[in-house]
Amino acid sequence: MDAQPNSPEARDIRYHLHPYTNARALQQAGPLIIEKGDGIYVEDNAGNRYIEAMAGLWSVAVGFSEPRLVEAATRQMAKLPFYHNFSSKAHSPLIDLAERLVGMAPVPMSKAFFTNSGSEANDTVVKMLWYRSNALGQPQKKKIISRKRGYHGVTVASASMTGLPNNHISFDLPIANILHTASPHHWRDALPGESEEQFSTRLAGELEQMILAEGPDTVAAFIGEPLMGAGGVIVPPAGYWEKIQAVLARYDILLVADEVICGFGRTGNMFGSQTFGLRPDIMVMSKQLSSSYLPISALLINDKVFEPLADESNRIGTFGHGFTAGGHPVAAAVALENLKLIEERDLVGNARSVGARMQARLRELAGHELVGEVRGVGLIAAVELVADKAGKAPWGKAGALGTLVNGLLQNNGVISRNMGDALAFCPPLIITEAQVDTMVDALRRALDAALPQVRG
Repeated sequence: MDAQPNSPEARDIRYHLHPYTNARALQQAGPLIIEKGDGIYVEDNAGNRYIEAMAGLWSVAVGFSEPRLVEAATRQMAKLPFYHNFSSKAHSPLIDLAERLVGMAPVPMSKAFFTNSGSEANDTVVKMLWYRSNALGQPQKKKIISRKRGYHGVTVASASMTGLPNNHISFDLPIANILHTASPHHWRDALPGESEEQFSTRLAGELEQMILAEGPDTVAAFIGEPLMGAGGVIVPPAGYWEKIQAVLARYDILLVADEVICGFGRTGNMFGSQTFGLRPDIMVMSKQLSSSYLPISALLINDKVFEPLADESNRIGTFGHGFTAGGHPVAAAVALENLKLIEERDLVGNARSVGARMQARLRELAGHELVGEVRGVGLIAAVELVADKAGKAPWGKAGALGTLVNGLLQNNGVISRNMGDALAFCPPLIITEAQVDTMVDALRRALDAALPQVRG
């Protein structure tokens, strides 16, 4: 990279280890440094303006310049800048937020527990499940089934549940008692001539066989995103969740819905569990909870989970788990104001209506030579790129085409993210139809620009 020694780019390379980044490649190419945000747009330090088509990291529901969230943080910072909820302590923003979330849940929930990130929340889920099994006198019931290509975080336990190889390789993961069943990606993984319903039936059967092989009395829970996000925006096929839940019910296995990406409107309902008919025992949420203006996450648990935890904490004398900043009063205040904005401005309805426009416009690209599949719901979608449509084959090494088109798209003023060869689109919930059109038109230009390189 050719940069002045004291430029932001050079200092970033010198001092900053980036997550989810090839460190050596970064040293050559340098970072993109974002300095400002406004609505659905961000601006880099050279003054270039971009549609942020990933809402940051699937998370900025209300856009990058919402004054009411800044004001909520400022008010709370002046009143009570920090307090905790350890040892029977509480504060008003957290009480209000817990009540609000339990009341919003699409199925009966009992309590909210607060953490700082989706990873921490899912790590907490693992500990709660193990704690609960011990409380019930079932010390063998510790296994958790996740899915290949599922994403649940990067802490030791949550990364183990994540079903992506790069989250495991060289980290010595997954840990024991974490299992992975098949990804529900019909386009990629269905047998020739297999309908969505037949594919779902087969996957449910494979799950049941795994449970029986492991021993139903050893399996505590199944965790899944209603719609899989970072694994490629994989929409569950027809009948999938109904059949999966029937298997879980047969063997008294809890369902954990990871709503970190889907929650708070992304799929066109307040929760992805509503969109796809899940009836979870535990719900995990973060990201759009505060539009990521401040770090906060939560998990909701029903009485089936809470009552054994309460009994065990009474036997031991405490529930020995928590985070210093979990349920931080400033983050809680921002989350409460963010939820008000989502409801007042009907951003869930916007995700349905403008999301329908986004889905339709993206599907217009399905005939492009480089597009294998377009999939999504509401304001979340993916465009899967291929060099050979009939064989669904990549261009050279898997991910090379996605990287190429993603770079060209950024040059056209849109920030996306390629997960291998799947380009994701998850813009702020405030996006308009006209802005969707601008975004999709830029994608078409990027695809057309890539075509000569791919065809050689």
